[in-house]
Amino acid sequence: MFFLETAISIFIGVFLLTYLTIPKIIKVVEYKRLMDNPNQRSSHTLRTPTLGGVAFFYTLIIALFFIRARDHYDEAMYIIPGLTILFIIGLKDDLVVISPGAKLLSQVAAIAFILANPSFTIHSLNGFLNINEIPYFLYLIIGGFMMITIINSYNLIDGIDGLASIVGIVILVIYTTIFYLTEEYFFALLAIALNASLMSFLGFNLSSDKKIFMGDTGSLIVGFIISVLTLKFLALRPVVYTDLPFLLENAPIIAISILIVPLFDTARVFAIRIANKKGPFSADRNHTHHVLIDYWGLTHKQASFIIGCFNLLFVTLFIVLGSTAKNLGMVIMLVSVVVFLGYIFFKYNYNFTTLKQKILLKRKVSRFKSKVEKKSSKKRKKGEEKSDDSSIEDP
Repeated sequence: MFFLETAISIFIGVFLLTYLTIPKIIKVVEYKRLMDNPNQRSSHTLRTPTLGGVAFFYTLIIALFFIRARDHYDEAMYIIPGLTILFIIGLKDDLVVISPGAKLLSQVAAIAFILANPSFTIHSLNGFLNINEIPYFLYLIIGGFMMITIINSYNLIDGIDGLASIVGIVILVIYTTIFYLTEEYFFALLAIALNASLMSFLGFNLSSDKKIFMGDTGSLIVGFIISVLTLKFLALRPVVYTDLPFLLENAPIIAISILIVPLFDTARVFAIRIANKKGPFSADRNHTHHVLIDYWGLTHKQASFIIGCFNLLFVTLFIVLGSTAKNLGMVIMLVSVVVFLGYIFFKYNYNFTTLKQKILLKRKVSRFKSKVEKKSSKKRKKGEEKSDDSSIEDP
């Protein structure tokens, strides 16, 4: 079967499987009362079903079964164990909160399977900052650190409706294009399969009556696949870069630009927490999406859409620049943009206690308004009924 036919079949099949599965997951979660209860950090006020990532896991396993013949180094059999480990850990974290240390160890175990496959080995940075050949042990350190960073960064942006899905869709569309142009069809189909799940899930995540969260079960799986695709992108053979619209030496900068939203948000939040003499993993509402909602007054959909558009525009800009600019100039520009964005958002440094009071006050005001509106509507109805009765009694 040709690539286009396979891609369409995989997309439709995974989309429908996810679409038909999620309502069943919602029913089970509601029946077993495994709902996500809102707390002072939450952006939602109602108990909401979670575990949407369960659909991601089993649809990806099925997709890998059908596309495994297109891999060259048996990559599918190395991806499945990593997926399974993170699925189990994410599921446990959604049901019973686990420690950051246990989650980190599980991530190390999952990425060890990927790093062991020769298809993902980065032999050279191809002249990026005048760095060429790199030893194998250094590849293991760089690759492992990069994958753990991407997994946790993506996990951290899953804080409002639609954001993780939209950002994931943008990233996966870009990687689908890259791997299609370089004829790495297995990875293009893998990106298409996950994208189909995210697109199907997005409708439920933004729904008002059938809402569900992907939870850690979903965010760890999506972050893991994105990290796998990123590692493979950096490990591509130099000859295939002739089919890509940017210079070979700019590949690491392009990878950073593709992942700019989760990486920038994580770096910014960690910097603020450390500046406030708190642990980098301590809870607060300092994420970029929280700033857009709490301070700028945007809705979840508006904030998610704006961040997703920014991600797409940012990548497009750096791909265009990367076609001619040298990597040193690209690095300077990337650092300048990040510093500028960091300055804009750094001043919105929320104190958790005062922000909690503001959120509670907003909720009280909205409840008071709704009560007043209900009372006024009741009075109007009574007034209308009286006027109707008086008109009937009059001769």
